Formats: sequence, structure tokens, C-alpha cells
Amino acid sequence: MDTGILKSIDLEKLLSQLAYNPKDPLLFNSAFFLIYLMVFMLIYQFLHKRKLSRVVLCTLFSFYFFYKACGFYFLLVILSAVVDFNLSNWIYRAQTPSRKKALLIFSVFINLALLAYFKYTDFFIEIVNSFHLREPISPLKLLLPIGISFYTFENLSYTIDVYRGKFKPVTSFLDYCFFLSFFPKLVMGPIVRASDFIPQIRQDIVVSKDDISKGLYLILGGLFKKVVISDYIYVNFVQYIFDAPSQHSGIECLFGVYGYAMVIYCDFSGYSDMAIGMGKWMGYTININFDAPYKSSNITEFWRRWHISLSSWLRDYLYISLGGNRKGKFRQYMNLFVTMLLGGLWHGANWKFVFWGAMHGIALAIDKVRIEFSAGKSRINDQQSTIKKMLGIFFTFHFVCFCWIFFKASSFSDGIIILEQIFTNFNGKAFIPMITGYNIVFTIMALGYFVHFLPKSYETLSESLIGRMTVVGRTALLFLFIWIIIQVKQAEQVMPIYLQF
Repeated sequence: MDTGILKSIDLEKLLSQLAYNPKDPLLFNSAFFLIYLMVFMLIYQFLHKRKLSRVVLCTLFSFYFFYKACGFYFLLVILSAVVDFNLSNWIYRAQTPSRKKALLIFSVFINLALLAYFKYTDFFIEIVNSFHLREPISPLKLLLPIGISFYTFENLSYTIDVYRGKFKPVTSFLDYCFFLSFFPKLVMGPIVRASDFIPQIRQDIVVSKDDISKGLYLILGGLFKKVVISDYIYVNFVQYIFDAPSQHSGIECLFGVYGYAMVIYCDFSGYSDMAIGMGKWMGYTININFDAPYKSSNITEFWRRWHISLSSWLRDYLYISLGGNRKGKFRQYMNLFVTMLLGGLWHGANWKFVFWGAMHGIALAIDKVRIEFSAGKSRINDQQSTIKKMLGIFFTFHFVCFCWIFFKASSFSDGIIILEQIFTNFNGKAFIPMITGYNIVFTIMALGYFVHFLPKSYETLSESLIGRMTVVGRTALLFLFIWIIIQVKQAEQVMPIYLQF
């Protein structure tokens, strides 16, 4: 064959690999991402001390990452950056409070309208059609742009902080693009506050030995959580239960729920850990997003440990804006309920998410009453305190699992079927056959829960052991993890759960 034709074929193959493929988007657990990260870090080593070059490099690679993840929807990030960069500066320079407020309202409207159009249009059409109109409205079937919920919230927090006088807006559009598009956190968070991140952009980058070891620990741990624990449990057990709950006994449904609790935690926290770890390798600090949430002894503590960047965002920009605890007890409880109700709707345009948010809102309000009621009680001894804490962890975990049923189930009715199976068709005799039939799944699930409930000191010890390794030792560890992940990786890419939000 002619060498020119061969070169043409090779070039076409290369270009197809570099182009967006909707069936194989660029994600942290994809094979292409390893190449992408290696190329980026190689170039970054030569440019990271030059501030402008570093910002340009990160921004271009971030835009390409987003294009490879969701196609030309990456232009929405640029559009939202243009809008909020200008609006924030206009808010800052506005001479009157009324003008500041009007610009802020416009910013909130633009951001929420863009989010609502892609995320909630079909949901609203479904609601309208439920009134049995003579001519039903056809759904638009819009594709949800990846990451839109996360960068919309980052835009909103930015302009609101500028309005509140907590933050001076940047004057460089390039810096704002860098903040908004920073690829480790772009697709699935954590939701980064501008006041935390933007001051780091133009600082001198110093990546210490601790940053390297901590970053490696987080990246490897995140990959292990996502690929080895979450994906394996989901594909080989959990999806069977939730796809056809009526065909499984109550005990299978119960352990399917326990499995999903570990799946969603490892899936999302694994991605967050990788984002934080990559940030450390680049010299940037991204705040922790998960802190062993199933150790929580009450629902208030759970929301201090679960998706911390979202829960703190809802508290600072929604709960407080509604009045917080400043307008009486009843209003405080209603504010908690409304905040979590809208937090549930943020997760998806479906009544099951509204129910999930409502349940957490009610639980938080009740827990607030409990805290206030027990504030004046006499102190209990250490043994009673330990028993109380253990019971609190048990009940909080099972309440969270109850809510996960409706979060995961394909419909509200499927969630009810799972509960019916658990309470009316439990069939405890199926326990041994279930464990035997899914022995690897339950071994991995047990490993996930075991590691989750280990004391914090074990995590610190693991980090320090990696820190003491030589470069050769860390490289060997990295390749060992890659080998393990290749062995257990599913044939088809398992999309991250929070990608749909």
C-alpha cells in the first residue's frame, strides 16, 4: 500500500482519537485520560513557574478536556464565563445599592435560566402534560451538558460574594476562565469558591514532597474507590437489584441498598479525591469534599461530611438567603426544609429527587429540634455516650440508605417495591446462597465498609508510608495500581453517577 495512504489513515485515526466521542467521553477512569494527564504534567513541569504560561496552559488543556468530555457544549463554559466576568465587575463598580442588586438579580436569572433550560424543561413539560391537555406538548429531549450544575453554582457564588462585598472580582478574563474551567474539578466538582481558588492562580507554585505523596495517595485511592469498589459492585450486583426489584427477595434488595450506599460514596468521593490529588500535583489546594459520611451519628453531621462543597454552598447561598435561623424557630425549620427540597431538585428533574430532598429536609429540621431539646440535659457518662453514638450511627446510616432507595430507583414505584420486598418478602434463608453466589462482590463491599470505618490515623499512616517511598517505589506502586485496575475494569465504561447531575 502507498505510504502516503498509510500516513493519511494514521492521521485520520489519530484525529478520531483526539475528537469527542459521545460513546467514550473523557473521564478520569478512561484509558485516554492517563495519556492526557501524562502529557499535561510533562509540559506543566517546564511552564509552572511562569505565571502567564501556566494559566494559559491550564486553561487550554481544561477547555480541551471539557470538549473531549461533552463535545461543543464546552462553549457554554466560555459563554457563562463571559457573562459572569462582566457582570461581577459591573456589580463591583456600581455606584448605587439598587443598581448592584439589579445586576445581581440579572446574573442569578441568567445562570439559573441556562441551567433550567437544559435540566428542567422536559420536567416542566411533563407536569403541564399531567393536566391532560387536548394537545400534549412534546418533550424536547435535551442532552444535559456535563458539569453544568457545578459551574453554574460556582458562577453564582462568585457574583453573590462580589455583591456581598466579600470578594473583589478579577480584572483578567483569562484568570476567570482558569478558575471556572480548571479540569480536575470541572466535570463533577468539588464546587470551588472563587475566594479560595483565585488568590492561588498568580501565586508562586511550590509543590512539596508532601504534596506529591498526598496527591499520589488521593489519586490512587480515588481510582481504587471508583473502579475497583464502586464499578465492580454496581455492575455485578446492585444494578440487577434495582433494574428488577420485584424479582429479588427482600434480603437481596436490602443488601442491594447497602451496596448502592457504598457505590455512590466510592463513585463520587473517588472522583473528588482524584480532583484534589491532581490539584496538589499542580500546586493548587482544593478543599475536601467527603469525610467518612457513614460515620455520622446524626443527619446534621452527615451533611457536614457528605458532598461538603454542595452542603456548604446550600447553607451559605440559599439557607442564609432565606433567613437562616434569624427569623424564629418555625421559619428556621422551614428554611432547612426548603433548602434541602431545592437541593434534591438540583440533583435531577424528577419527583423522586424532590422526595429525597424533602426527606432530608424534614430529618434536618427534626434533628435541629433534638439538638435544642438536649442542650439543657445533664451530661451522660462515657459508656452511655458510646452506646448513644453507635445507635446514632446505625439509625443515621439506615435513614440515609432509605433515602438512597428513591434516589437510585428508576421510578418512585420501584422504590416502593424494594421496601415491600424487604418488609414482606425478606426470606432470610437466601442469605447464604446470596453470599456464595456473589462472594467477590460481598468481599469487595465488606472491604469498602471496613476501610470507610477505619480511624483517621490509618489514612495518615498510609500517606506517610507513601511519603517515605523513593521515586522508584512510588512509580512501582503507581504501575501496580494501574495493573490491578486493568484486571478489574469493566468491559464497558461505567459512567460516574454524578455525571447526570
